[in-house]
Amino acid sequence: MAGDIVPIELGLTDGNAYTLWAPQWREDDEEWEAFLGLGEDLYGFDDVAHLVGYIRGTDDEHDLVDHPAWSTVVELSGDELVPDKRHTYDLIGVPELAADDPTPENIADLEDALEIVRILGEVCELPTITKFFNGNPILGAVTVGTRNFVGRDGQDLWVRIGRLIAKHWDNVIDALDDVLATPDVDEAAVAAAEAELAAAASAEDEDEPDDDDLDLVGDEDSGDEGGKALVDDEDDDDLDEDEDTEAAELLDGDIDEEDFWVNVGIDPIQITTSDGEYLSLRCYLDDDPVFLGKRGSIFVFPSVRSITRFLAEDDDHDLAKLTTFDDVRAAATDGSLEFEIYEDNVYVLPGLAEDIADGPRRIDREQLDLAVELLLDAGDYADDDAVGEALSSTTPLGWFIDYATNPDPKRLAPSPPFDNESEAFRALVHDFEDRIERKS
Repeated sequence: MAGDIVPIELGLTDGNAYTLWAPQWREDDEEWEAFLGLGEDLYGFDDVAHLVGYIRGTDDEHDLVDHPAWSTVVELSGDELVPDKRHTYDLIGVPELAADDPTPENIADLEDALEIVRILGEVCELPTITKFFNGNPILGAVTVGTRNFVGRDGQDLWVRIGRLIAKHWDNVIDALDDVLATPDVDEAAVAAAEAELAAAASAEDEDEPDDDDLDLVGDEDSGDEGGKALVDDEDDDDLDEDEDTEAAELLDGDIDEEDFWVNVGIDPIQITTSDGEYLSLRCYLDDDPVFLGKRGSIFVFPSVRSITRFLAEDDDHDLAKLTTFDDVRAAATDGSLEFEIYEDNVYVLPGLAEDIADGPRRIDREQLDLAVELLLDAGDYADDDAVGEALSSTTPLGWFIDYATNPDPKRLAPSPPFDNESEAFRALVHDFEDRIERKS
């Protein structure tokens, strides 16, 4: 998706409306912000197919046609124009949301809804909405997070905000309904978009594993509890090479004291980067991380077969110095080596930089914590102090991460925007990906 034009979904009186939003961008030393529309009209479509059909089938003038990324948007596939959950706003449900308890999730959802409505009011020049926000600064309390709504005073503040919204929200929705317009769309373009979206949805369904193909040990029938992912090479002869990486199964069980990897003191790890999912190994010697690699480079493998073959045949890496590595080599050679990957050794890097830009309440805290662990370990392994310095709690990024992974309503929350923190994290991930060496 073009990074500066975003598909969004707005829940309004007559149903959901799909449109495009261009957050602030700078052009000719001026800041601009716009939605798909023209003049006083905000364009909204009943479904994604009509939005896609309009984008591809119109030569009409509209407020985004001169945006620097518009030519990129026109070339996007249909499924890339489906709004994600972060840009889906149930505006009709705002009063009900504000009447519910001030949980972190409700506060975050209310903040998102109020923010997009405030922007719509400013961009579309809707006096009813701008007066609602300008005349009620109490609404700004929602942007600070949970700490404003702790205790009796916090509950009272939440109730006051809920009553304010209940009193005026119908007028806000009416103002949006009045400017919503749906331009004509070429039906052939809509039909083509519908077929494309259906094909993308079908392909996505085929990519998802069938429950019948997974042996979930932690379900009702097995009685195990806990969690780890298992990649088993025992039946490797029955697998095609392309199926190797699909042999991962999520198990629910405590760490087995007889586990081969526990006994040799090495952990298999799984890393998802921007270009794929890989396997590697890591251990700790006197608390210092040592990876399957050499001179600070981490060797990663796309399949069980490729890493097994490497372990059986190649000793030119740092783990070969371990006294227990002979056991690993022997198991890799005789075909008995299995790869058990526990959940706390599964690292997913893509998307975290974007999540940081959305703020600490929206982020997957566990995955962020794991990613930071991996980045720090890789930095230590390469003797690169810059990683630890960048993630230190004295930096804006480090402070953000510390708050996000250790939330406390009594602490002062980091203040948006978080673009700098997002870019700093993205740079660390980029440096990490440069540090890994992909083996086949």
